[in-house]
Amino acid sequence: MSNWETMTDYELVSLYEKGNDSAFDALLRRHQEYVFSYILFLVQNRDLAEDIFQETFTRAIIAIRNHRYQSTGKFSAWLIRIAHNLVVDNMRSSENCNVTSNEDFPQDILNSTKHSEQAVDTQIMEMQDAKTLQSLLAYLPEPQADVVILRFYEDLSFKEIAERTGVSINTALGRMRYALINLRKLIQKHNLSLAV
Repeated sequence: MSNWETMTDYELVSLYEKGNDSAFDALLRRHQEYVFSYILFLVQNRDLAEDIFQETFTRAIIAIRNHRYQSTGKFSAWLIRIAHNLVVDNMRSSENCNVTSNEDFPQDILNSTKHSEQAVDTQIMEMQDAKTLQSLLAYLPEPQADVVILRFYEDLSFKEIAERTGVSINTALGRMRYALINLRKLIQKHNLSLAV
């Protein structure tokens, strides 16, 4: 009998793809807390979070069984992307928001001090108390929302964020920069009174 805890996500996915249901159970146990917490943080409604959580893993099951899962990154990041897309789909029904992605700009713009801002950490920390921030994060592209959550709610350094998400520190910093730009746009659009 295999020791599921010592196997990599890739090994478990491969076994499940071949029909071993216990391998998926191990994946579920490994990732359920993180994925559910992420969803609940964004939607702030336990019943809705449970529905989206179930749909996330249902879609993962279907994709793996149909050989559509590609191991180009971390399995947990793939699950979060599915969950994030489902949250966005759920929130899109209320309103459509325009956001900016750092993928639209050259990488070197992210290292320029003329594009940096004073007290970015302070601004986000002030926003942290507002429930509105949690709903606004669902409108951000998933990589930007992830950086905000990992930085200010899990208290990770940008180096740790880069390692967890599989990107460079500069990319993590750039995603934070564009998350702030997009949050400001959303706040202005909705006439919210948050300190950004």
